[in-house]
Amino acid sequence: MDTASKQRLLAVYRDGLLEDTLPFWLRHCVDREHGGFMMALDQDGTVVDTDKGVWQQGRFTWLLGELYNTVEPRSEWLELARHGADFIDRFCFDLDDGRMWFHVTRDGRPIRKRRYAFSESFAAIAYGELAKATGSSEYADKAGRAFRRFVDHNLNPVNTPAKFTDTRPTRSLGFPMITIATAQELRDSIGMDDADAWIDRSIESIVQYHVKEEFQCVMETVDLDGGMIDHFDGRTLNPGHAIEGAWFIMWEGMHRGDDSLISVGCKMLDWMWARGWDREHGGILYFTSVDDRPVQEYWHDMKFWWPQNEAIIATLLAHHLTGEAKYERWHKQVHEWAYEHFPDPANGEWYGYLDRTARVTSTLKGNLWKGPFHLPRMQLICWRILSM
Repeated sequence: MDTASKQRLLAVYRDGLLEDTLPFWLRHCVDREHGGFMMALDQDGTVVDTDKGVWQQGRFTWLLGELYNTVEPRSEWLELARHGADFIDRFCFDLDDGRMWFHVTRDGRPIRKRRYAFSESFAAIAYGELAKATGSSEYADKAGRAFRRFVDHNLNPVNTPAKFTDTRPTRSLGFPMITIATAQELRDSIGMDDADAWIDRSIESIVQYHVKEEFQCVMETVDLDGGMIDHFDGRTLNPGHAIEGAWFIMWEGMHRGDDSLISVGCKMLDWMWARGWDREHGGILYFTSVDDRPVQEYWHDMKFWWPQNEAIIATLLAHHLTGEAKYERWHKQVHEWAYEHFPDPANGEWYGYLDRTARVTSTLKGNLWKGPFHLPRMQLICWRILSM
């Protein structure tokens, strides 16, 4: 990629983040009455549901702290990061067991807790950025405790009813993948001592159990020994998720100067690009099958915003690290397709849900799952890569 092209692309990501994505959320989601952020927004920013997803409280608090620490120390960003953390502190923990809720009312009354502990991982990175921004040991302690809750619960869940019986035990890509990303953030923000050990353990788990040379794919769900489960759940692939994990591993390889990790991440990207890119209509499909048989989920061929975001990062990072022309070509493909179909130029931000042909199926800009995270993280990470 020549210098002029890099600078033009850098401006797209930087200006999109600072002048479009972030202002949309700052204008519409901040709850000054009850604290925290209301994320269920329609296309023009109208609040359509006042309930609050705890994932998004942590994610937006992290983003604001990350921007304060790495882009510019704007007082508004720090004040709103504290605003988010205060809501998390007051309302997002179950005082009976220390676990975090997944879904609360506008004023913080609990509605739902999930069996998994990803709320804790997002709270950990939020507290970590605030610790870095303020020098507060209290925030650093909270970050460390939230991370421990995250890994402890996923490894040894206590007082949590099982979702399935023990007839067909499985392991999922999600836990080791999110452990890598969380530990990377906490290594940077609070200097977490055992971050590298958790990253090593998680990469080893992914490579041992999920990266399948015989199928040339990254399996989302496998049996406890890493074997393929010849049922819907076992055959189903999530290309965007695996591509996200691929760039986490590439990023670690870049951090350590370890070409072997970069090679693993690129292999994962290569396989899942082949599995996920829609050759007929463009974009990354949501689910595919390891053996091309039908998958069970009826939204399998939809184009969600976040797999495109992750593919944009992964292809750009792979090109930066390897110089290979195919990654530049793939990045151009997914960038141009996504930027043609997802942005809302009239109101700002991106739609989240398109059908296979790229028709917008919902005008929602946010809900319990979508908020200011995947898109602004993509814009920030790509800005950084292009600045290297």
